[in-house]
Amino acid sequence: MSSDLAHLLIVDDDERIRSLLQKFLVKHGFLVSVARDAAHARRILAGLEFDLIVLDVMMPGEDGISLCAALRQKITTPIMLLTAKGETSDRISGLEAGADDYLAKPFEPKELLLRINAILRRVPQVEVAPVKPKVINLGPLRYDTERNELWHDKDLVRLTATENQLMKIFSAATGETFSRGRLVDELARSGGQTQERAVDVQITRLRRKIESDPKQPRYLQTVRGEGYMLVPD
Repeated sequence: MSSDLAHLLIVDDDERIRSLLQKFLVKHGFLVSVARDAAHARRILAGLEFDLIVLDVMMPGEDGISLCAALRQKITTPIMLLTAKGETSDRISGLEAGADDYLAKPFEPKELLLRINAILRRVPQVEVAPVKPKVINLGPLRYDTERNELWHDKDLVRLTATENQLMKIFSAATGETFSRGRLVDELARSGGQTQERAVDVQITRLRRKIESDPKQPRYLQTVRGEGYMLVPD
């Protein structure tokens, strides 16, 4: 799991079970919310997202299997059903309704913990792409990453096609080192053509436009033995 605590929703009409499971799972590193029935769970789910739902099958009013089927039409959150011991039909119906797993009552809390962790490990982690800054400041210069333009105050700094591609590559990953080979590959993907030995020449030309002292670069730095890196203000 990620460094953030997984948030679980326990839905069970038995207050004693809700309380015991909440304390046990909190003790083992989870955030836990509880609901006393399907209607209560629906109200909670209307305002919060969860990493997993533990849902009792036998509840007054709307039962767990019906709620599971309804939720599965709207969300992909993993659902574990708690079923009465020996009720095979409940287990089959639950899986058909979209449950990810089931556990028969009575059960050992440790088994529930192991099953929850197993389900969460199977859930693909969504990687959030880092937010790309709209403007990168390089001393008196600024590079507009949306328009791919380099400006000095109100004056547009003219860049060649290759220089502009290099700025796009570096600005997309500031502080990251690019080897000459990687820069050649990145330029090729954008339709440009160059060779490793020509990269140094292009870097030198670009430095003349963004550095106050190209021989001692502040922003487009050389990482000895590795390549180049853009370090904005």
